[in-house]
Parts: sequence; structure tokens; C-alpha cells
Amino acid sequence: MRALLVVNPQATSTTAAGRDVLTKALASELKLDVLQTRYRGHAAEGTAAAVADGVELVVALGGDGTVNEVVNGLLAAQTGAGHGPPRPDAEATAMLAVVPGGSANVFARALGMPRDPVEATGQLLTALTARRQRRVGLGHADDRWFTFNAGIGWDADVVAAVERARADGHEASPSRYAMTAIAQYVSQLRRPPSMTVELPDAAPLHDVRLAFVSNTDPWTYLSGRAVRTNPRSSFGGGLGLFALTGLGPRVIASVLRQILSPDGDPHGRNIVRHDAVPRVRISSDRPLALQLDGDHLGERTEVEFLSVPGALRVVV
Repeated sequence: MRALLVVNPQATSTTAAGRDVLTKALASELKLDVLQTRYRGHAAEGTAAAVADGVELVVALGGDGTVNEVVNGLLAAQTGAGHGPPRPDAEATAMLAVVPGGSANVFARALGMPRDPVEATGQLLTALTARRQRRVGLGHADDRWFTFNAGIGWDADVVAAVERARADGHEASPSRYAMTAIAQYVSQLRRPPSMTVELPDAAPLHDVRLAFVSNTDPWTYLSGRAVRTNPRSSFGGGLGLFALTGLGPRVIASVLRQILSPDGDPHGRNIVRHDAVPRVRISSDRPLALQLDGDHLGERTEVEFLSVPGALRVVV
């Protein structure tokens, strides 16, 4: 089988020596080419070119950002998606495999992959031998695919601020995320956003202050602890919506307790939650930051999030 291994050399939980070992293990079973990413968008470009050239499997070795780029490259190459809404039958013919190498690895962990890259590589080789795979639904917004979460407003502002800090040479540590989230929260309180959320067959919800959209559970991880906004969301069950109509300190304190609880099932007067919807449209009275899978995409006043079932074949 022809395969491409996309390696992010900046991945936080791997070393150069470890990556060499994993590469040799995969090359022993696959006709393997290797792409080491050098810039933002490189993984998507390289994946699209490789698939157009007949590669049957793309292995992403890195964090969720690398996985997101590979997924977008797979689907752009094979379905024409990425330029307007995806076709209802959008589906990648080449397969994806993931070896976690980042700090959170939300997508890989939701698939049941081991957190250790060596163990994950072993599971991948076993799955290839057994021809074991599954179909995974994806989210789509702003001409981009996302695998596990998206957000507009507060969390996207946090992502943007952390990206700026990383560009200045600072580590994207859990403590940096926490401090950045607090700073952005204070900013939101001074000038709270006003969003309108629209769902199929429902009246529009106005004056929303925060909105998350998820494609699986959990939403993400904080220092290894699951953050659960929509615990009944899954890769095959549509999108989850989590929204807040208030941002007061008591509201946020209650929400944090619930979403960080091991059996978290957040609910309350200021919480709006739907765990399985085909489409979510969010608009705002001013441009707000947008993030998909932890990647800041700039500011938008309107975004439509779509669920696309079975868009991807994943070796697990």
C-alpha cells in the first residue's frame, strides 16, 4: 500500500529519535513517503498532492493542527470540497491514520488511539493487517473541515492570543491557556458579544454571548482533564451546540465546574445545549474570532457549521 507520513517536527510529545523509529516501523509494512512540514498549510498541500498521485493512506504524526490540515488535504483532493458547501456525499477515498504527537490529541483520543506514539503505531500496524477501519463524520465551516471542535468568540480569541504568543517564542502550555482565557474573559465582560444562533426547525436564539460547536466528546483536554460541553456528541451523530446567554462570574464558575466534571452533563438557566443537529448558523453584530480544531481563522460576522456524516475513512 502506498502511504504518506506527514510529520510535524515541532510536535510537542515526540523527539527526532522517536520519529525515526516510528518511520522505520511504518516503512517496514508500507511503501512510504515522508513529508516533514515546514510552514502552515504545508500538510494540507502535501496531502492533496500525494492523494492526487495515488497515495492510499495518509498517516498524520503530530497534534490536532496537523491532523486538521491532513484531513483538509484529503477531502480537497478527492471531493472538491473546500470551495463552498461540501457535497452531501462528500467522502475521502484515501484513508487517514493518526499517530498522536501533540499535547491534547483530541481527535486521536476520541478514536481510541493510545496516547503513546509507539503504542499508537503498533495499533495502527495491527489495524492495517486486519484491514480494520471506521467511517467518521466531520464538521464543515468557512470552507474548512474540522474534526472535533469549533468556536466563535471567547475561545477563538484565546486561540488567537496563544498563537501570537507562540509566534513570539513562548510555549503553549496549559498555564498560558488558562491565563490567556482569564484575560480574554475580562475583555468579554467589558464588551460582551451579541450572537444569534439558528438551528433547523427552531426559532432563532438571540443575545448569545458564547457559542461552541463540537463534532465529538470531549470538547478538548486541559492538563489531561477532559472538558465536556456535549457529552452525547459523537462522530456519527451530528454536531453539538453549547451556548451561553450570560457571562457573569457565577455563571462561568458553575459552567466550569460542570464541564470539568468527569461525568459532566452541563445544564442551567444560561446554558443552551443540543447534542445532535445537522446544521448551526451563528451571526453576530460585530466581527468575532473564529477557530476550527484550535486553528484561528480570523474574524467573521456569520458562520454556518454543517455536519457531514461518514466523510472520512480512518484506520483504527
